[in-house]
Amino acid sequence: MAEGVMEFTADNFQQEVLSSDVPVLVDFWATWCGPCRTIAPVVEQIAKERQGSLKVGKLDVDQYGAIAQQYGVQGIPFLAVFEGGKVSRQAVGAMPKAQLEQQLGLS
Repeated sequence: MAEGVMEFTADNFQQEVLSSDVPVLVDFWATWCGPCRTIAPVVEQIAKERQGSLKVGKLDVDQYGAIAQQYGVQGIPFLAVFEGGKVSRQAVGAMPKAQLEQQLGLS
């Protein structure tokens, strides 16, 4: 994972995402997903710019499909902002940084 981007797993999802004191951006992705690779640098840039105020990480839907299913992930990349243990905003698909930030309420 890139600097500032965590790897979320079944073992740490509860603590790192659902119990987090700060908002968490979760990038639901898969290694075979072209648009996921396209948006990865954008996610990394957001992580660097918002370090301290926003936790950012990725969750591999192939390895942790049950978590993805729990949050209704049907297409990837699926990006969700969690606040207080719940999804507050979400976006689906690869898009420019400004558009992604606007959809996720980060701008």
